[in-house]
Amino acid sequence: MNKNKHIVIIILGCLFFGAVAGYLIRGGGEEHPDHEHTHIDENGVKYTCSMHPQIRQNEPGQCPLCGMALTPVSNKKGGESSPFVLEMTPEAVALSNVQTTRVKSGSGSGKLTLTGKIQANEQRVKSLTANYAGRVDQLFVNFTGQEVRRGEKLATLYSPELVNAQKELLETAKIKERQPALYQAAREKLRLWKISEEQIAQIESSGEVQSQFDIYADVAGVVTARNVSVGDFVSRGSVLFEIVDLSTVWVILDAYEPDLDAIKKGDDLSFSVSAYPGRTFNAKVTYIDPVLNPDSRTVGVRAEATNRNFELKPEMFVSANISTSQAGQSGLMIPKTAILWTGPRSVVYVQVGNKEAPAFEMREVELGPRVGEDYLILSGVEEGDLVVSNGVFAIDAAAQLSGNYSMMTRPEVKTLDTPEEFRKQLTAFVQSYLPIKDALVKSDVDVTQKAVSPAKVSLSKVDMKLLEGKAHDIWMDLLAPLKSSLDRISQSKDIDEQRRHFETLSDNLIEAVEYFGVRELNLYRQYCPMAFRDKGAYWLSSVKEIQNPYFGDVMLTCGEVKSKYEFDDIIH
Repeated sequence: MNKNKHIVIIILGCLFFGAVAGYLIRGGGEEHPDHEHTHIDENGVKYTCSMHPQIRQNEPGQCPLCGMALTPVSNKKGGESSPFVLEMTPEAVALSNVQTTRVKSGSGSGKLTLTGKIQANEQRVKSLTANYAGRVDQLFVNFTGQEVRRGEKLATLYSPELVNAQKELLETAKIKERQPALYQAAREKLRLWKISEEQIAQIESSGEVQSQFDIYADVAGVVTARNVSVGDFVSRGSVLFEIVDLSTVWVILDAYEPDLDAIKKGDDLSFSVSAYPGRTFNAKVTYIDPVLNPDSRTVGVRAEATNRNFELKPEMFVSANISTSQAGQSGLMIPKTAILWTGPRSVVYVQVGNKEAPAFEMREVELGPRVGEDYLILSGVEEGDLVVSNGVFAIDAAAQLSGNYSMMTRPEVKTLDTPEEFRKQLTAFVQSYLPIKDALVKSDVDVTQKAVSPAKVSLSKVDMKLLEGKAHDIWMDLLAPLKSSLDRISQSKDIDEQRRHFETLSDNLIEAVEYFGVRELNLYRQYCPMAFRDKGAYWLSSVKEIQNPYFGDVMLTCGEVKSKYEFDDIIH
């Protein structure tokens, strides 16, 4: 028995001292979250990876998982945050090298930069062929790249056929008075083999058959191909040499689809090559490819340039500038570096804060044609706005990591062109919806039922005939559940059931507001994550303060504002 007591005492002692040691190691029982990858400096700036958000530290560097440069973001929260606005610290802005450009009015003229390379002018490529069969006895062009002049001797051929043709000429020359047609046929045969009149006359005057004939260049240029060697036997039509005249060359450029509207046949351009720094050459657009390259999504643009002293070599890379002028194109302009392309409607970031508290608002813009290095903006910004022209990707990555809307996570644009009369009628229905919400906040079944009747009357006055096409179809899809949910709320004596049908009413009304808009009414889309056993539910309110219609007094302020609808934002 005593032995058992000793064992118990030893065990209790071990547990006691273990607890004390654990207490000391934990620092007095305080909780310390795992900071293995999360470090925030005193300025509230943290650095994180856009691909691996769990990687965070308090200084610039590279992600240990993928090697990407870490992006600075702010850890400070404003009093009223918008998912479209990213708040940053001045330090984060400086480290991201953010620069802004003021939106200003301009006209459709500018400079377009394209890249490409020099190519030989295909219209000045000459293939020198054999006019008669024979054996190559001599070559005077020994290598490709050799320059030749017009009329220069290139090769000498021995041709048995040509020997026989000369014999026929000499024989028919003896009887040309009696058989002139036969004589002329013999001469014509030699002419068809490109034997000149002088050579034919020399054969007749000498009365001797020549065994060899020379091949002469009929153009000046550079030999780019030599297809024969001494001793080779060639047939009629065989290509002996290819000669390219490089006095003019082609400049082949790649133009993307948005650039095509600014390029016209006959446009002048200037270009440079790295071989001659500081020098520019001139050319004129002579051809625009009618077919788009499906792999590169570009169109070939060809210009012709004079090649004095043969300085421009085929396959040289060039950078060309085309002065563009688009008549009638004028309006607001922003640099192309400010735009994040996401489809027909693109994204820019506009500075809305100040130097002490920088903030950048994401806005969707509708692009017009490209004008040089700028784009015309049809909607989305105003003259004088400061748009981010450098560092826009860093801001967008920081917005995504902070849970804000970004290029990849922006909300769906639902707004449709809607007649003003329909929007006024829908606004009246929204106003009749708000008393139903207020009655559920008070958890009053009877008042909720009474509030439904005015809402039904208001909904019946919304004229579906004012809508056409897609807008009409969308409204008809929303109208049925709106009517049904109102009927069920008015028929129910159970507050929980009323709230379930109110969720259906709210969801469809939110859709209607987002599609059609309202007039002179600011609305808040609010959300309770705990409604219906943590399923969550939305509702509309005309005030920012949370008053939860799904719990009432039980959890009156449970919820958050997800978005704000301002009538100026929705009206077209």
